[in-house]
Amino acid sequence: MAGARTDGRVERGNQTRRLVLGRTMAIASVEGLDGLSLGRIAGELGLSKSGVFALFGSKEELQLATIRAAVAVFADQIVRPAREVPEGLGQVWQLCQRYLDYSRARVFPGGCFFTAVSAEFSARGGPVRDAVARAREDWVELVEGMIERAGPRGELRPDAEIGQLAFELMALLEMANAQSVLHDDDSGYRRAEVAIRRLLREAAADPAGLEFPGLSDRVGG
Repeated sequence: MAGARTDGRVERGNQTRRLVLGRTMAIASVEGLDGLSLGRIAGELGLSKSGVFALFGSKEELQLATIRAAVAVFADQIVRPAREVPEGLGQVWQLCQRYLDYSRARVFPGGCFFTAVSAEFSARGGPVRDAVARAREDWVELVEGMIERAGPRGELRPDAEIGQLAFELMALLEMANAQSVLHDDDSGYRRAEVAIRRLLREAAADPAGLEFPGLSDRVGG
């Protein structure tokens, strides 16, 4: 019986933690991580401040836990689905499409969580800034790695600059997100798709052999 009571408390704690982090991710995507506080979250969710404190301990830990939770959402929404596609430039395309879909669908109300918090913490120091920077570095490495793995498959031109291509693809994704969020204008998603297709074709060893499933329905082939 004692074990059942302990398991019940643990599960309730996990449920509360998920509830809190769902709310903190939404707030941070709009107001930034500085907009978070234990008292605010407790009040908005009808929880005791002591209970929230017991789960997180400090504002900084709440911020760090929010970043970790957002990384998991980003992986579920973008990275894992793209990895289901065979390696190559088609996988890179799927990764970009998944990001645009994630932004367009407002998985977070403020658009891309990491675009918002990266701007907030870019000129700061400390553990929160380091966690944001690490998440962004992981994203860059992922994009570069997917592009690089197209090489052994014979899909990438030998002179293709992987770092440059990754930079340009990411810039297009972030610009589409920013235009949609700031100006309530979704035309940037279509423009990004067109530009991404062009960049991937320019980097491809055989551009004519590339296919971009779903693109023709939106941009005319």
